[in-house]
Amino acid sequence: MVITHFAIIPSLQDALNALPAQLVFLMPSLKNTSELPYLILELGDVTLAFLCFSLIPLRESCYLLLVRGFIFVLLSKLLLQKSVGLPLLDKLLLQMTTEPSTSATTSTAAALAGDANGTEPWSARVRTLSRLGRHREVLALLRGGDPSPPPHALALPAAVISCTALSLVSGVAQIQALGHKRGLLPSSDAYLLSSLLSSYSRLGLLPRAHQLLDEMPLASTPPTTLRTAFNSLISGCALHALPAACFALFRRMRAAGAPFDAVTLMTLLPAAPHSLVPQLHALAGKAGLAAETNVANCLISAYARRGAGLARQVFDEMPLTSRDIVSWNAVLSAHAQNGLAVDALDLYSRMCGHDGSGVEPDAVTLVGVLSSCAHLGARGVGLGVERYMQERLPGFRANMQLCNSLINFHARCGSLPQAQRLFNEMPRKSIVSWTALITGYGMHGHGDVAVNLFQAMVSEGIRPDNVAMVGLLSACSHAGMYEEGRKYFSAMESTYQLRPTLEHYTCMVDLLGRAGRLKEAQELISSMPMPADGAVWGALLGACKIHKNVEIGEEAFEHVIKLEPSNVGYYVLMANIYTDTGQPDGVVRVRAMMRERGLKKEPGCSYVEHKGRVHLFMADDHSHPQAKRIYELVIKLEQMVTEKTDGTVENGQGRVDEGYSGKMAAPLIGFHSEKLAVAFGMLNTDDSEIVEKEDFTPDLQYSLHWNRLGDYATTVLPLQL
Repeated sequence: MVITHFAIIPSLQDALNALPAQLVFLMPSLKNTSELPYLILELGDVTLAFLCFSLIPLRESCYLLLVRGFIFVLLSKLLLQKSVGLPLLDKLLLQMTTEPSTSATTSTAAALAGDANGTEPWSARVRTLSRLGRHREVLALLRGGDPSPPPHALALPAAVISCTALSLVSGVAQIQALGHKRGLLPSSDAYLLSSLLSSYSRLGLLPRAHQLLDEMPLASTPPTTLRTAFNSLISGCALHALPAACFALFRRMRAAGAPFDAVTLMTLLPAAPHSLVPQLHALAGKAGLAAETNVANCLISAYARRGAGLARQVFDEMPLTSRDIVSWNAVLSAHAQNGLAVDALDLYSRMCGHDGSGVEPDAVTLVGVLSSCAHLGARGVGLGVERYMQERLPGFRANMQLCNSLINFHARCGSLPQAQRLFNEMPRKSIVSWTALITGYGMHGHGDVAVNLFQAMVSEGIRPDNVAMVGLLSACSHAGMYEEGRKYFSAMESTYQLRPTLEHYTCMVDLLGRAGRLKEAQELISSMPMPADGAVWGALLGACKIHKNVEIGEEAFEHVIKLEPSNVGYYVLMANIYTDTGQPDGVVRVRAMMRERGLKKEPGCSYVEHKGRVHLFMADDHSHPQAKRIYELVIKLEQMVTEKTDGTVENGQGRVDEGYSGKMAAPLIGFHSEKLAVAFGMLNTDDSEIVEKEDFTPDLQYSLHWNRLGDYATTVLPLQL
C-alpha cells in the first residue's frame, strides 16, 4: 500500500503496510498521520490503534490535540474492554515525558502522567479518570478527600459526569451542595451549572433542574452563563420529548436577555412543530446564524418532515464550501422520504461530482440512495452503489442498516438470488432483514417462499411487527394465497398481539378482491374498527375493475371520491369499469364529474437509466437536452410502423388508439413518455449494448401500443429491447 498524502516515518510506514485489507479504503481520506488511530478505533481494533498511536512522532503539531481526543474522548468507552491493558497506557504516557519534545508537549504529558510519580494534582486526576470512563475510581477519590486546599471548580463537573454515568442521583445532589458551599453556585461557575443541569435532565429529574435554574439571580448572572444554563435545560427537555417545555424555556431565555446561539437553535429545531420552523429560521437569519453549517443542516432536517421543497431551498442557498456530508445526507433523505426518488438520485450524482467538493458518501448516504433505487427499480445506479461499497467500504457487511438496504434493493428489483445470498451471509439478522426479503419475494409472486421465510423468522424467536405483517399479507395477495392470508390476518391479534392497521385491512381487501370474494371484502370493510380510508376503498374499486362488478364498484367509487376527491386515478378506474361492461353513459357521467371538478389526468412519466443517472420523461416533454433528436427518432419510427400497418396501429385488444392519426398530423403533440424514454435509450446505447426491459419504468397508458412499436423498432435499429 502506497500513501502519498503525507510523509511517514519508516516505523509507522511498516505498521501501515501490515494493516488489514479492510483499512485500505480509509487512507485516501486522511489529512495527516495523526488521524489514523481515530479511524482504526472506529473499526474497533484497539490494539492496532495503540500501536499506530505509539509510532507517531511526538513533535507533530497536532500531537497535543491527538492526546486529548484519543485518550480522553474516543478511548473512554474502549478502555472498559478486558482486552485493553492499562499498563500499556501508563507506559505510553511515561514515554511522553522522557522523549525530547517541546516544552508545551512535556508539560501536558507531565500533567497526564503525574499519577506515575505522585505529582498529579488531585483535581486533574479526577478529570482524567472521568474522561477515561473510570467512574468508580473517581468516586473513590472523592470519598478519600482532597489533600490539597480548595476550591476545585474544575474537578466538580467531572465528578458530576461520573455520578451521572453511574446513575447516582444522591452523588449529584451532594456535589450540588458542595458547589453552593464553596460559592460556585448558583451562578458563578457556568461549567458546573451546565453539568448539573445536564445531569438532572439525563437522569429524568427535570423538576430539580428547573429548581436549580430558578435559583439563579438572573439580573446579576453574566449573559453567557445564562445562555449555557438555558441551553442545558432546553436540551434536557428535548431529550425527553417535551417540545412545549423547550419553547417555554426559550421564551423565558429571551425575556431574561440571554442571547441564543447555534447550540440553542440546533436543540430547538428537531423538537419544533412544523409551524414554528419558519419562525426559528427567521430568527437564525436575523442573528446571522442561518449560514452556519450545523444550523443549516438542522433546518434542512426540520423542513424535510413536511416535504422536500423548503429543505431543498435551504440546501441550495448554502455555499458549496459549507456543505458537509451531513448537509448532503439531510437533503438527499428529504427527497427519498418524500417519494422524490429521481431527485434523490440526481443529488447523489451531484454529490459525487464537482458539487460535492470532495465530500464522499458514507453509510447514511448509501442507505438513502439504495432506498431510492429500490423505489424506482433503478438497477444500474444501485449496482454502482454496491460496487462502490465493495471497493471503498469492504467492511460494510458489519453495518446491518446498509446490508438491509442492499437486500431491499435487490429484492424489489427482482434480483432475488442475490438478495437471498446477502441475507444468508449476514452474521446477524434483524426484523428489517427478514421483512425486506419477505416483501421482495411477495412482490414477485413467490408467496410460498415468503410464507416459509416468515415461519423461519418466527421459529428463530423474532416476533413479527406491523411492517412484517404487511409484507406477508401482500405476498399472500399477490400469489392468490387466500387461505394463508386469512390465517395470518386472524393470527395477528391472537398469536402476535398486533392490532391490524389500515394497511393490513387494505392488504386483506386486495386479497379478497383478487380472489373474487367482493361481498366478503365489503363485509370486512364494514366490520373495521376504524373508518376505511381511500386506500381501502381503492383496493375494492380495483378488484371491481378486475371482475367487472359495476354495483360494488359504484359503492366503492362513491366512498373513495369523498375521501380523495382530487385523485384522478379513481375516476379513470370507474370509467374503465363502465367501458368494460359496455355502459357508455357511465363513462360520460364520470368525465362530466371530472370536468366539473377541474380534474385532468396527470401526464404520464417514464424513467430510463443511462451511465449511472436516471432520466425522467413526461408526456410531450421538451426539456431534455437531446429533445430534438429524441422526437426525430420517435417520428421516424412511428412513420415506419404506420407504413407497415397501413396507417393504423392496433393495441393488444384489437382497437385503434384514439387520437393517433391526429398525432401523426401534428407530430409534436401527444408523444407518450415511454416513447421518449425508449428513443433516448436507443440514441445513447452502443450497438454492442443491450437495453434491458428493467432499465425502463414506464407509465402504462400506452404500453401495449409502444411495445408493438418497440418490437418493430428492433428490426430497424441494431438494438434489443
